[in-house]
Amino acid sequence: MVEELENILKDATLVISNARTIDELDKLRLTYLGKKGIVTTIAAKMKDLGKEEKPTAGKALNKARTAINDALEVKVLNIQEEEDKKVGGNIDVTLPGTPLPRVGRHPISQMLSEAVNALRRMGFSLASGPEIETEWHCFDALNTPADHPARNESDTFYFADGRLLRTHTSTVQIRTMQNNEPPVRIISPGAAYRRDEIDATHLSQFNQLEGLYVDKNVSLADLKGTLEYLLHSIFGKKTQIRFRPHFFPFTEPSFEIDILLQAQGKQPKWIEVAGCGMVDPNVFIEVNKSRNDNNYSPDQVSGFAFGLGLERLAMIRWEISDIRLLIENDTRFLHQFA
Repeated sequence: MVEELENILKDATLVISNARTIDELDKLRLTYLGKKGIVTTIAAKMKDLGKEEKPTAGKALNKARTAINDALEVKVLNIQEEEDKKVGGNIDVTLPGTPLPRVGRHPISQMLSEAVNALRRMGFSLASGPEIETEWHCFDALNTPADHPARNESDTFYFADGRLLRTHTSTVQIRTMQNNEPPVRIISPGAAYRRDEIDATHLSQFNQLEGLYVDKNVSLADLKGTLEYLLHSIFGKKTQIRFRPHFFPFTEPSFEIDILLQAQGKQPKWIEVAGCGMVDPNVFIEVNKSRNDNNYSPDQVSGFAFGLGLERLAMIRWEISDIRLLIENDTRFLHQFA
């Protein structure tokens, strides 16, 4: 058997060296090393050998199998190298390169990045939370009464077990206060969901950026200064900003924020961009109940909260007339922002 294996190895080495294509080598691999190959067939005869012959035959068998496999691998590399040289020889290095398409960040990503960078410069840190929430985190903890329209199934996506898709990222503010003692200074960007009919100004899923600052002696002046700095960072230092009294269940006093939009060739007009206010004491009281302590006592701390819709900011900044353009991924539209 040893002599037979040596002869097979010589024949295989010669045949492999004369091969010219990868297909030929694949066929030779099956011929010698396949399940019904020559070497495999001889290996099946090992059981018929005596005890004295088996060690020597086994070594010869392993040597033949390894040598044939190595010869095949080396020949494959040689053929591939020759083919690469042929291809490379046909390349005209004097031809101009293939132009790459312009790429850029999506307008929503641009707005998020600019807003986050501005707020981080003021000491805010990023926080996140689940998009599937409980009613307590989404409504009860935020001083939203049971008969509030936002709690209706016509406005909110509910699951069979009573949980829901969060309608705002204010839920992250509650979770942050539950898990951290004051002072707290966080921003929570993320998706929010509402049962709105999709049209030029509404989506059922949109992106929010909300902020919360809680500490001793936080005032309305702190809120005003923070949001003026943020909006000037996004829309320019000359942007005019106004605060209008409004109502939100979780802040008191509450405000809506407008900026004066001065588009070229059009009359200036005030556009709403955000909602904000001082955190309602009832929110702190609910947080204390969930924590079983009094670290967020309204007598000891105060705070402000705000929320902005990133799609709305993008529409105002780039004068986008239809919010659906931001989610359709039409490259003709997106190339404008590259």
